[in-house]
Amino acid sequence: MTRYQAPLRDTQFVLHDLLQISAQDIPGYADLDPDFTGAILEAAGTLAAEALVPLNAIGDRQGCRLENGQVRTPDGFKAAFDLVRDGGWTALDCAAEYGGQGLPYVMGLAAGEYFSSANMAFAMYQGLTHGACSAISTHGSAAQKALYLPNLVSCAWTGTMNLTEPHAGTDLGLLRTRAQPQPDGSYLITGQKIFISAGDHDMAENIIHLVLAKAPGGGEGTRGISLFIVPKFLVNEDGSLGAHNAVSAGKVEEKMGIHGNATCVMNYDGARGWLLGDLHKGMKAMFTMMNEARVGVGLQGYAVAEAAYQNAVAYARERLQGRAITGAQNPDGAADPLIVHPDIRRALMDQKSYIEGARALAAWCAVLIDRSHRSGDTEADGLVSLLTPVVKGFLTDKGFDSTVQAQQIFGGHGYIEEQGMSQFLRDARITMIYEGANGVQALDLVGRKLAAEGGKPIMAFFELIKAEIAAHRDDVLLTEQFCQPLKAASKDLQAAAMYFMEQGMTNPQAALAGSHDFMHLFGHVALGLMWLRMAAAAQRALSAAPPDPGFYETKLATGRYYMARQLPATATHLARIRSGAEPVMALDAAQF
Repeated sequence: MTRYQAPLRDTQFVLHDLLQISAQDIPGYADLDPDFTGAILEAAGTLAAEALVPLNAIGDRQGCRLENGQVRTPDGFKAAFDLVRDGGWTALDCAAEYGGQGLPYVMGLAAGEYFSSANMAFAMYQGLTHGACSAISTHGSAAQKALYLPNLVSCAWTGTMNLTEPHAGTDLGLLRTRAQPQPDGSYLITGQKIFISAGDHDMAENIIHLVLAKAPGGGEGTRGISLFIVPKFLVNEDGSLGAHNAVSAGKVEEKMGIHGNATCVMNYDGARGWLLGDLHKGMKAMFTMMNEARVGVGLQGYAVAEAAYQNAVAYARERLQGRAITGAQNPDGAADPLIVHPDIRRALMDQKSYIEGARALAAWCAVLIDRSHRSGDTEADGLVSLLTPVVKGFLTDKGFDSTVQAQQIFGGHGYIEEQGMSQFLRDARITMIYEGANGVQALDLVGRKLAAEGGKPIMAFFELIKAEIAAHRDDVLLTEQFCQPLKAASKDLQAAAMYFMEQGMTNPQAALAGSHDFMHLFGHVALGLMWLRMAAAAQRALSAAPPDPGFYETKLATGRYYMARQLPATATHLARIRSGAEPVMALDAAQF
């Protein structure tokens, strides 16, 4: 069985040394002192390690199965789901008026990392429900909120989102599911959806599907799409459950990874549903759920990488292979441990510097989300909207790469199912695909987010970097090792953005051909900014003579690695972007 321990110390560093959350002027943050957050995180970490880690391999081996119209989850999943639900973990950052604990989103994200690291397929059931809660909370009527949210918050009921159809993936304008209005104000939903995570299972009393469909009079394309609440079991006015709705799981997909999550084909055969939000404005309502889900998927990218990294470090320390080039480090043994070799160190440092930077970036975005939602800060909302495709796309691309490197450290043993490394790899792969494939995230970033609000968010991001660098101009160490590399990388990002502005109107293919490189360039700069901030936080802590100076010294060394070995990739991405569309589009379709 693989091993995992929640990185409590590093999470606390991000929350308190870096983000200084208890000092933020965001409603609800004043209570988030280190003792309070530490108690929550320790409990979440214990639950993850003791209840979820042992089920990870079981879920992978057994998968989910469809029996007589009911999906059955792997052994132990239901009992663990009861533990998570009864402990209030599904409601950590949900509204208190509906039974939640009302904590800021940043705490839900921090605890959610541990659950995803321990058992990603399992954590998806509650994660999708959280998204359904957000959509109904934002767009639902008072009656809908009262009827659905208490049970969704508690996870007595779970939620899904139904977008994809066999012929329509990202291009939702092609969807065929229809919604026929009824005299009582409900709609009859008819159609088929595929790739529906947690579409059916045996761990909750009811499942509330949020379904995109076309109602009459909406026009073509996405303009005609509406969003509907379609429960598995109809819900009576008093909240009790009625008859089984005309919705069923037609199949559980056999897939590469996340076997413990039921990915279903869902058939709607005149199922009764109720409009959520405005008619023909379903995309707006769905994106409330999608944007949250995309940040959550970015989290999955580094969470699975963290679990794989921990196992790779342990193996590198234990496995004896070869001798260090500088002389025997384990003279009493037959060989030295793998970790003495520079290339193994390189692979581990790649992973460590990415994971810690990613954790900081995601937590910063969570603070921006809290600032937007709790304080009505439109600038924070614009900035997190800009960063969302970067968090989703870059963090999952690099997360998968990190997981590959972790597996590689095991050599042939990493390819054997017994070690469990292949499961991390297979589970991580989906993060690059679902909730909008990463190519789509790159197109969204370049095609929509850069020009949003007249470019105000991207200019605000550049100003943040400029101000951060200026704040440390008198610190020689930070200037040389962190500020100067970040300044160079930021200039690459600005040059790429300027290239798109110059080419966008006359040669839009050039911008689209460079979108993937731009997303990665942006991601590296964002992690570079996080590492500068973390390095400054570590130096502040060291100046106060902390009881654990080694932690902060390690943080500085890890940051120096990222700035020296990873951040220079921005120059390569800029060169690719400037090559334009011609190399990409040189061949006719028939020449491939």
